[in-house]
Formats: sequence, C-alpha cells, structure tokens
Amino acid sequence: MGKKRVAAKRIVMRTGEALVEAAPAWSAAEPEVVIGELDGPVGYAIANLIGDQTKGHSRVFAILNCDVQVRPTTVMVSKVTVTSTKYTNILMGTVQAAIANGVLDAVRAGDIPKRKANDLGIIVSVWLDPSVVTEEIDHKILFETNRAATAKAIHKAMNNEPSIEWLLKNQEATTHIFHQMAVEGKL
Repeated sequence: MGKKRVAAKRIVMRTGEALVEAAPAWSAAEPEVVIGELDGPVGYAIANLIGDQTKGHSRVFAILNCDVQVRPTTVMVSKVTVTSTKYTNILMGTVQAAIANGVLDAVRAGDIPKRKANDLGIIVSVWLDPSVVTEEIDHKILFETNRAATAKAIHKAMNNEPSIEWLLKNQEATTHIFHQMAVEGKL
C-alpha cells in the first residue's frame, strides 16, 4: 500500500495591500492583491478582466518581458483612468516588470507554495503617483518600490495580515494619513 496523499489546502481567496516608498514622492507603490484558485472566484474574475477591456483601465498579465508571463497567473489593473502615453509606458513597462518580479519573489520566499504556482491566480490593483508624468523619475527606484510592495502585499495576503487581534488593539491609534491631513487642513 502506497503513501496516502494529503490534499493540498485550497486557497479560495486572500487579500492584501502594502505601501513601499523611497524618498521621492513619485516612488510610492501601493498595490492591492487578491489571490485564489484559478478554478474559483479569482480565476473567474481574471478571465472576466482579460476578456472585458475598458478604455483607460487596461488589464494585462504581469510579464518579465514580452513572451515571458509569470506564474502564478497575475493580472494587473490600474486603479486610476490612464490617459497619458507616458503613464501607460511606465505602467506597462517598469511597473509591469516589477510586479512580475515581486510575484516570483513571493514564490521564492515561500509565501506562495511553488506546488500551487499553476493553480493560483493573482489580481494586482496598481496606483502610480500622477507626478510620474511630470517629474524626472528614476526607473530603477520605481521598479524596486513596486517589486517590494507586490511581494509585501502577497506576503500579507497569504498570512492574513494584519490579524484581527492587531486591528482591534490598534484601531484607535491608527489614523488614515489623508484623513489626518484633511482634519489638519493640509489637503
């Protein structure tokens, strides 16, 4: 009698977000991720996103380079309407490659089990500071912040972070930065 195989635990849907920034304001990366099985709600959402393109909100696979899509299947979607060619080129170049590398970093770190790489899908909502179209930017810095933020968001999603215990303990001490700036009249 052979060894009994234990069924791998299904990952129906996990969510996470992260913020990583360097010194320049335009370097901020704040992805939101949804991760789950391709034969579940996340996979269906990916198919719908790819099949239902919307002007200004293109949905594309994360790729290392043309003709080199990453695993798990990852779709990136802009959080804002894209109207600038420069913004598009940054999003579909530097940021797209950074997200692909961040996904692979998460697999390498063990946050995504390698054995599940062909069974999971990831949706990454991407935001770029609007100043990327008016400022002189360093693509290496932008690449690194988006790569690190993607890996961090995946880590948080796969580890259910922050925990409900942390959230309840820190609720009153944690203030949304833009809310606080509005309260202080700085916006």
